[in-house]
Amino acid sequence: MGEYPFLFLDAYYEQVREDGQVRHLAVLVAVGVTSAGKREILGVCVSLSEHEVHWRTFLESLKQRGLGGVQLITSDDHAGLRAARLAVFGGIPWPRCQFHLQQNAQAYVPHKEMQTEVAADIRMIFDAPDRVTAEAYLAKAVTKYRQSASRLSEWMANNIPESLTCFAFPAPFRRLLRTTNGVERLHREIRRRARVVSIFPNSASCLRLVSAVLAEISEEWLTGRTYMIFERTT
Repeated sequence: MGEYPFLFLDAYYEQVREDGQVRHLAVLVAVGVTSAGKREILGVCVSLSEHEVHWRTFLESLKQRGLGGVQLITSDDHAGLRAARLAVFGGIPWPRCQFHLQQNAQAYVPHKEMQTEVAADIRMIFDAPDRVTAEAYLAKAVTKYRQSASRLSEWMANNIPESLTCFAFPAPFRRLLRTTNGVERLHREIRRRARVVSIFPNSASCLRLVSAVLAEISEEWLTGRTYMIFERTT
């Protein structure tokens, strides 16, 4: 497989007829960025759920196929994925997806009229020029909401630091590394093409269609524009 400095992991669900009943099965997807700065779809599998055992099997299969050189893994904080990632890729830096964090924060906002202000404060943290400034903005926000939204304040202090790992990389890369939005767009494209099926007759047929769509997109990525421009040393 080769070296892929950056790895993105995410999942979505499809309706599949399994054991005589319709179930929502998890489609696990891994996207990597090559050392040449090109995106590539590294693997896909259809699993019963996103429990650790399924993510772990999927990630171990990537390593067995030769995945190496990973410097950063971007994903959401799903419990099964977190446990599997630590078991298979322990020690590799991980930034929690900032897009999902921004969404999750709204569950801790006590009043609807505060939502816009909270979103702006979190966005300011994410858009900071460096980690030191981001941490200063975070500390200010935690203090700001300690009285008016204590659960939000506590949640921000405990969760937002997990999204700041990407500040260790050059500024031009951060926008591309800090979310799984690229994989989310991939999922939407798969759903668009799979819409005519509605319910897959079995997991094998689901995997065949999804794999075919992803293979086509991966080829377009590899022959298209470069996703990241790495500086070369002489």
